[in-house]
Amino acid sequence: MEILIKNKRANFDYEIIDRFTAGIVLLGWEVKSIQAKNISLVGAFCYFKGHELFLSNAKISEYKGSRGQTDRSRKLLMHKHELKKILKEKITRKLAIIPLFIGQKNRKIKLEIALAKGKTKLDKRNLIKERDQKREAAKFLKNYY
Repeated sequence: MEILIKNKRANFDYEIIDRFTAGIVLLGWEVKSIQAKNISLVGAFCYFKGHELFLSNAKISEYKGSRGQTDRSRKLLMHKHELKKILKEKITRKLAIIPLFIGQKNRKIKLEIALAKGKTKLDKRNLIKERDQKREAAKFLKNYY
């Protein structure tokens, strides 16, 4: 799958537990805008309405001459057994459903979603400290040899 747009905050704010691929119901101008990479997934999330899954807060910029809602909810297309599994995991383990990236597979726009658990501020601080320590160790070893 060719990745078009990534949710850059997803791996920093959440601990990814499971991944799924879903299709998205889009209008023509939305497809063109996504292919031109005019979309933001920061702050986007998925929610259940009945037995259907929807993507919310994904902002697709308007394509050249088009008019429409840029931040409407979009239905996600998945098999029923996948939806049941996601709903069961979400309820029992109290997980969030977040979009990871939008890609193109066989000229069709696909969304990679994940069941994720939110990280605390302490977890994020520790992650930053570990990253800095690794960077300094690599820098020291580079100068040492």
